[in-house]
Formats: sequence, structure tokens, C-alpha cells
Amino acid sequence: MVLAVACLAGLYWGFQRHSAIARGGYWLAKTHSLAEAPAPVPEFAASDEQIRAVQERWRDFEQKTHADQPAEIELTADDLNSLIAVNRYLRGKTYVSIDGNRLRLQASIPLREYVGRSGYYFNGDITIQSDAVASLANPRFESITINGQPLPRGILDWTYRSRRLGEYLAEYRSDYDVGRIEIRDEKLIVRSGAH
Repeated sequence: MVLAVACLAGLYWGFQRHSAIARGGYWLAKTHSLAEAPAPVPEFAASDEQIRAVQERWRDFEQKTHADQPAEIELTADDLNSLIAVNRYLRGKTYVSIDGNRLRLQASIPLREYVGRSGYYFNGDITIQSDAVASLANPRFESITINGQPLPRGILDWTYRSRRLGEYLAEYRSDYDVGRIEIRDEKLIVRSGAH
């Protein structure tokens, strides 16, 4: 009886303090995003010149945002894949494509690199569709799906370490001064908060 009460208390505490982990784990298992084998991800070969050009544009965007100047950057799928190509954690594991106002991210990431657990992969085919400009303070995307399943409603209200996921997103927005994002005309458009 004591063990049952302790288990229930532990579950309650876990859902209150770390609900994002419990709910996220359950949801990822339900959508078959966690697997024992990697999923195929399209390869992207970027030239050194292509990589340098997009890195230079990104650095210029960052410098303007850190100086509280209005800044905007438009990134095509090739630009995003070029940035991924120089990231040793994502290279060969992530691929982006954009069709109109729909951004698709294909990923197969070994979890051992992030949680120390080998033998499992996050295999996601993530689609984000946007019909308007969205703020990271209050993101409003028409739909976000992972492996064909819509993202649960209220996900930004889930908690991790007693903080809502929305608070972490707002913190990221503040740290990088990203004000608004838009997916339009086969581009991801990022504007600074000063814009």
C-alpha cells in the first residue's frame, strides 16, 4: 500500500515538475518517433563557397541583432542545409525542404549524443505550415506534425524543471533577439525583435 502511494506521489510530482519529459516520451513513442534503427535522411552536398556565403549572411544578421538594429534574413532550404552541413551534431542527420509556406524537416538523430542512451534514435518527419508572420513569444503556426501526427495542443504549457516550455522559447527569443518568423515563397524569413 505504501509503495502504491509512493508511486502515485512520484507520478504526480513528475507530471508537475517534469511533465514535458513524461508527456513528450509518451507522445514520441505513440508517433513512432523513437526507434532502434535510424531512418534514411536525404543527403545534401554544399560547396565551400555556398557555406561561406550563408555563414556570412547569418553573422551579419547576428551582429545587427546584438547591436539592436533592425535585421532580416531570408533563408532558402539550400541555405538552411548549408548551415546544417557545418554543424557536426546535425550533419547527415537532418535535412530541410521548403514548399511554398510549408517547411519540412527530416531527422534521424541518435539519442546517445544527447541523453547518453545508445541504441535509440529520434526519427522525425516534421512539417511546419504557416500562413502568417509568427512571433516566438506566441507562435501561431497553422499546423505542426511529427511523423504525420499533429503536435499536441497546449505543448507550450507543458513544464520542465517547473517552467513552462513557452518560457524557454521566450528566453531563446530574448537571447537571440528573434522577433518574428515567416515561411513564405519557399523561404524562412527571420526578423529581429527591433524590426
